[in-house]
Amino acid sequence: MTANTFELGPGYTISRVIRGGWQLAGGHGAIDRSQAVADLIATFDAGIWTYDCADIYTGVEELIGAARLRLASERGLDVAARMKVHTKLVPDLERLASISRDYIRGIIDQSLRRLKTERLDLVQFHWWDYEQPRYVDAMGWLNELRLEGKVRNLGTTNFDTPRLAEILAAGIPLVSQQLQYSVLDQRPGSSLAALAKQNGVSFLCYGSVAGGFLSNKWLGAAEPATPLENRSLVKYKLIIDDFGGWELFQHLLQALKAVGDRHGVDVATIASAWVLEQPQVAAVIVGARNQAHAIANAKIMDVALDAEDRERIAAVMAQGTGLEGDVYTLERDRRGRHGSIMHYNLNAGKK
Repeated sequence: MTANTFELGPGYTISRVIRGGWQLAGGHGAIDRSQAVADLIATFDAGIWTYDCADIYTGVEELIGAARLRLASERGLDVAARMKVHTKLVPDLERLASISRDYIRGIIDQSLRRLKTERLDLVQFHWWDYEQPRYVDAMGWLNELRLEGKVRNLGTTNFDTPRLAEILAAGIPLVSQQLQYSVLDQRPGSSLAALAKQNGVSFLCYGSVAGGFLSNKWLGAAEPATPLENRSLVKYKLIIDDFGGWELFQHLLQALKAVGDRHGVDVATIASAWVLEQPQVAAVIVGARNQAHAIANAKIMDVALDAEDRERIAAVMAQGTGLEGDVYTLERDRRGRHGSIMHYNLNAGKK
C-alpha cells in the first residue's frame, strides 16, 4: 500500500479514493451523458482510477462502460485496463424469498453488458431483510460466478457483524465490505472492524462527507428546513440529528475547518482523510459533480493528519451521542426514521 493505492486482494490494487456513482443516478438532477463521460475520464486523469456503481443506479453502469470504451479507443487497452470498476448487486426486497441462482446470474450478466467487460472487478452484495435467510446461498452462487471467471473479487455491502461472520464461515472469499463511515458515524469501528481484521476484509467507505453536509458550505449555516432538496440530504440530516444535533455539528465543522486550514484544504477533504486512516479502511467513496470537484477529491490522498489534528477532531466527536447499534441496523428498520426513507425494489422493471 502507498498513500494513493491499496492492494484490496492478491494482485488487485485500487486507488484510495473511489469515484462514487450514486450522484449520476436518478434523483440528483439531469445528467448530460457526454459531459458525464468526460468527467469520469477527468477523474481517471486526476489519479482516481477506481469507480463505484450498482445494478440499481439507473444508467451509471452504462456511463462507466462508455468511459472505459472511450479510454480504450483514445489511449489503448493498456490504459483502459487500469480503470477498476466496483458494482453492487442489490436484489429487490420483494425478490428475496424467491432468490435463485438464475436471478443472480442474470444480474451479473446485465452488469457485464452495461460495463462493456468480460469480468467484473468487484461485486458487492447487499441484502435488505435478514428474516429472509438466503443471503449465504446467494453469496455461494456469486462465488460460482467468480470461479467461472465472470467476477474477480467478492464483497458485501452493509452487512452487520453476525451476518458477515456467517458468510465468512461459509467459506466465501470476501475482500471488502462497503459501508457508511464518517466523523458522524463510527459504527464500523467496533466489532465489525475486529472481525474484518481477523479475516482480511477491508472497508470501502461511503458517507465520509455526509452527502455534502461535511463541507465549508454548511459552516455557520442555519439548520435547514424540511423538505430537503434530495434523499441524500434527508438521509444524512438524520445522521446529524443522531450524532448530537445541529449545534454540535457546527462545532465539528469548526474543528474540521481549523484542521483544513493547517493543511490548505477544505472541510470535506479533512473529513474524508480522517476516515481514510481508520483501521481496516482501504478507500473512501466520494461523488463529484464536475471535473474540478474530481480533481479536488484527489487531494484527500495527500493529507497526513498529525496527533494535534486527531485530538482536535476527537474532542468534538466525544461530545456526540453516537449512532446506536451495528452497521446499517438503524437503516434496516423499515418502520424507523432511517429505514422508512429507503427504496427497496429498485430493480423492478429494469432490464
